[in-house]
Amino acid sequence: MPYTQEEGGRLNNFAVEPAVYSAKAATPQEKRNFAILAALAAALVGGLIAVAIFASQGG
Repeated sequence: MPYTQEEGGRLNNFAVEPAVYSAKAATPQEKRNFAILAALAAALVGGLIAVAIFASQGG
């Protein structure tokens, strides 16, 4: 553990920093998968809203 000693004898402990890496760009296949998942999520949310509206009107 890396410690530093401040004035008055106090010790200060620092966390170990994680390794840094750069992100890679999404491939066309990954972009297509993201678009499909977004469409499915939008359909799910739309369906839930429709059910909520239908249920609140007394069916």
